[in-house]
Amino acid sequence: MNQMLQDPQAEASKAETEPLQPPVPRGPATEHPRFAKPQRVAFVQACWHRDVVEEARIAFIKEAEARHLTHVDVFEVPGSFEIPLHAQVLAKTRRYTAIVAAGLVVDGGIYRHEFVADTVIKALMDVQLRTEVPVFSAVLTPQQFHETEVHYDFFRRHFAIKGVEVAAACAETLLGLERLRGQVAAGIVG
Repeated sequence: MNQMLQDPQAEASKAETEPLQPPVPRGPATEHPRFAKPQRVAFVQACWHRDVVEEARIAFIKEAEARHLTHVDVFEVPGSFEIPLHAQVLAKTRRYTAIVAAGLVVDGGIYRHEFVADTVIKALMDVQLRTEVPVFSAVLTPQQFHETEVHYDFFRRHFAIKGVEVAAACAETLLGLERLRGQVAAGIVG
């Protein structure tokens, strides 16, 4: 879920020139499949730009609950660079069936933001493969980030969307793994 995001100024000016569309009516709430065993998820959130990143956490928890992921523990780390180590420690406890990472990596500091984002994503993949605990990323990297209200508003909305998406990916992956592990145990696969 690591993405290079486009310039929100362009998105905002596009939104100003296009007419507003009425909201699409939503049908009845979708009933999501239930898990055979309770699932516990760790949500590791970077504190840099907390007001933006927390939108992913809020949306994640709401969508996770709708998908029967009701045990979510939240952990905060200083920045995105610190997420992989925390994810690894949490995965090794075997207490969590999945780990979700959220952070906003922007220009500044001693590292280029692309380096930090790539390093974080690669490290999270390593954690997942070493521990067999799925790790999901909502660590995002905008191409340009300016500390203006327009950019903050854009990224708050974007992180809310990503929170829903990462909750869906997490739930669907855990359901798939639960099914696969059951098939392996039954000798159907393997």
